[in-house]
Amino acid sequence: MGDCISAPEARLYAMPFAPAEVRMAAFHIPAHGLLLLNTQNPVLHYFQREWVAHQIFAPLYSFNWFDASLLTPYFILMIVLAFYGLHRYQLVWLYYRHKKNATHGPTAHFAELPFVTVQLPIFNEQYVVDRLIEAVCSLDYPRDRLEIQLLDDSTDETRQVASAIVERYRAGFNGEPQPIVYIHRTNRHGYKAGALDNGLKTAKGELVAIFDADFIPPHDWLMRVVHHLAEPKIGMVQTRWTHLNRDYSFLTQVSAILLDGHFVLEHGGRSRAKVFFNFNGTAGMWRRAAIEQAGGWQHDTLTEDTDLSYRAQLVGWRFKYLQDVECPAELPIEMTAFKTQQARWAKGLIQTSKKILPRVFRADVPFHIKLEAFYHLTANISYPLMVLLSIVMMPVMIIRFYQGWFQMLLIDLPLFLASTCSVSSFYLVSQKELFPGRWYKALLYLPFVMALGGIGLTLTNSKAVMEALFGIKSSFKRTPKYRVEKRGEKSQATKYRKRLGLLPWVELAISVYFILTIWYAIDNGNYITVPFLLLFAFGYGYTALLSLLQGAFERFRAGVANPEESSPKPFPVGV
Repeated sequence: MGDCISAPEARLYAMPFAPAEVRMAAFHIPAHGLLLLNTQNPVLHYFQREWVAHQIFAPLYSFNWFDASLLTPYFILMIVLAFYGLHRYQLVWLYYRHKKNATHGPTAHFAELPFVTVQLPIFNEQYVVDRLIEAVCSLDYPRDRLEIQLLDDSTDETRQVASAIVERYRAGFNGEPQPIVYIHRTNRHGYKAGALDNGLKTAKGELVAIFDADFIPPHDWLMRVVHHLAEPKIGMVQTRWTHLNRDYSFLTQVSAILLDGHFVLEHGGRSRAKVFFNFNGTAGMWRRAAIEQAGGWQHDTLTEDTDLSYRAQLVGWRFKYLQDVECPAELPIEMTAFKTQQARWAKGLIQTSKKILPRVFRADVPFHIKLEAFYHLTANISYPLMVLLSIVMMPVMIIRFYQGWFQMLLIDLPLFLASTCSVSSFYLVSQKELFPGRWYKALLYLPFVMALGGIGLTLTNSKAVMEALFGIKSSFKRTPKYRVEKRGEKSQATKYRKRLGLLPWVELAISVYFILTIWYAIDNGNYITVPFLLLFAFGYGYTALLSLLQGAFERFRAGVANPEESSPKPFPVGV
């Protein structure tokens, strides 16, 4: 090793896939050293080659504090993300381990049907409110035991549309008169939680069913659910969402798979294991006594449903999840609407974790319930961790240039499998459970599920999570719906479209950054990292372009939109 080599030569010889013979020749290693490599065993050949390369290259590199300052947080991030990834595997295990605990039919029946109040909270939903009212007024339940409340906080023409529809159904439009009332608030105090709480002040029912504006409950929904509350300790029953416009676009296909994973494996696994799980804000039925005993609807978080769910279970109420009872709903058709919905959920869960987890840890419940509550309520902390990982990934790759792919397999691959590939297996299992005859078709979408659900939302949800951690309050931003169910249907997306902020441009820049990282990995022979880097590049790029070009897509479908239809917003709400 007496001779010196240039920096470009050192870089070439350090490449993981540079032949050891080339490296040895460059450093004037005697030819008899090549005899070590003359073996027919590829495994021995690899170890011998890497050992020789290490002997050559070790003197050129010395570990230093700068490298440690990057590698230490990198591996900490990977380990924390791996723990949350392993938790997905645990949910799958719980789902199958406790399969015998799945809820099907009710274990008891009411001798006399209880009085039920159906609450329909809406805000600026003129395109779907008539569909909602029609579906709820068609529910199979004795009219003398039923009350329907349309809780309208709208500030646009939805008020006139909704009140007129309610009056028609009250007067007997399309059949017998319906027991429906219209309740409009002049302010949005408490947002959805405030509207529900305000409705309870005049509600007559001992049981309360709740449906958001874009849901269409089947006519037998009440009768299939109500008897599960004949058990006196059951406080809430949640049913599974299905998707009216699943096939509308690529985005709706992917978001449907994401929701299926939540409803099948998260709700299914937790409910079967008899640990805490949450009401989803809609398509569920509460016992009014459970709401009141838990402290009522509170609006200090954006996920008032999860907040109330945990408070109710902490005071002893039990919940049921009915996977076999479906309630169709509409998925967001635009990326900004989808991101707004996901950001609200991410921020709300972190807010709820700050509020509820101390009570959970102090509660007299088994440790495994506390642990599952921790994983559930803090899962979105992984989004800012993913942003940090994105930042350090290329510098770490540069300072680890001397490592071969064996080291990558030994150290990085298990962490990536735990943190990233758990996403694909998690959602694949949910599709297998729901669609046993055609679940394999979901394989085509899995890379995009990983890219969108695990990576593409990181900036949007990281911003939401950090706001929650630092106590920054924001309004309840509802997800706009446009009554679009089939591919090719025209939407009225310009009406409630969210304004764009800077985040899509930042996402696009990060996508370009990862494209450069891919180029660097290929140039240095670090091929094993390329598939993972592609997920990052595609995830950021896809969400950015769909956010930036959403208006162009609508104009392409239906011609140039009328700019006068755009509804002005009091503040930028796009993400």
